[in-house]
Amino acid sequence: MTEATLSVRNLRVEIPTRRGVLTAIDDLSFDIAPGEVLGMVGESGAGKSITGSAVIGLLEPPGRVAGGEIRLAGERIDNLPPERMRHIRGKRIGMIFQDPLTSLNPLYRIGDQLVETILTHQRMTSGEARDKARRLLEEVGIPAAETRLSSYPHQFSGGMRQRVVIALALAADPELVIADEPTTALDVSVQAQIIALLKRLCAERGASVMLITHDMGVIAETADRVCVLYAGRLAELGPVREVVKHPQHPYTIGLMAAIPSLSGDPDAALAQIPGSMPRLGAIPPGCAFNPRCTFAFDRCTAERPDAYPAGASRAACFLHAPDRPYAAPPDVLAAARTAGIRLPAPMDEAGR
Repeated sequence: MTEATLSVRNLRVEIPTRRGVLTAIDDLSFDIAPGEVLGMVGESGAGKSITGSAVIGLLEPPGRVAGGEIRLAGERIDNLPPERMRHIRGKRIGMIFQDPLTSLNPLYRIGDQLVETILTHQRMTSGEARDKARRLLEEVGIPAAETRLSSYPHQFSGGMRQRVVIALALAADPELVIADEPTTALDVSVQAQIIALLKRLCAERGASVMLITHDMGVIAETADRVCVLYAGRLAELGPVREVVKHPQHPYTIGLMAAIPSLSGDPDAALAQIPGSMPRLGAIPPGCAFNPRCTFAFDRCTAERPDAYPAGASRAACFLHAPDRPYAAPPDVLAAARTAGIRLPAPMDEAGR
């Protein structure tokens, strides 16, 4: 069996404050296989970006990894000293930030920034590095690459700047690329170009991708698997086609129902999930989603669910728990069936 490029096990990220310790990520586990695109999706505050920051070692103090393990190609990296992590960041893990202007220094030419990155992580002469920088710009679709090496960031459009940032992330041929909302600031047509470019480059190079976004449409077009987060916890994890077509967690069902349909009634109101994401200091007991869930029952407010098998996916919902003594009420089971949730046989029998 091929070793995962990235393996995260029981990750816990804490933020100490004067009023107590806040848990931003709570017992999160997932893998990314070589060449795979894993989408991480959820509302603002779900924990997507902080997961990416924890993986690459860029958590802002006083945030810290308080538990679990992060392994890159089998090597544990969450407990490495800062100097060692600096060698991994950029060389083995590339990062594409949401706003390209935060990644590009406005005082330096694009070519100088690319060359500096290449020379930092690879052994070659300045001439060889500049030649590679030119090839990278050509690879990401920037015309007249030789000339544009001498341009400053403000001389590029938003889409072109994002292409430069992708070139920077791929400059040292990393094993993993973390793309944090790489298309949010771009118009729709440029979004599609950037997503297609990212998929093609990573497929050609064999790099794995953690794609962080709140847009299920981007996930459906780009990812191989999807990890749905809620309040820093795993809600659902599975193949993207399965999760999009047959969501098994009530939160995922709500996210999919909130997407406008081109074929539906244009006058129909969009479905919405009641309430909002809880603050870190006010996460409810039991399942964090229970105050907003239309299928919640007594167990949901008392215990935290595991990630149970749910078809080809896994879902952290007691509707998928196989143990009979805790079966949901019949009306909840009936509503769950109507919503397309695949109940396990023992629970199905107990609820009749």
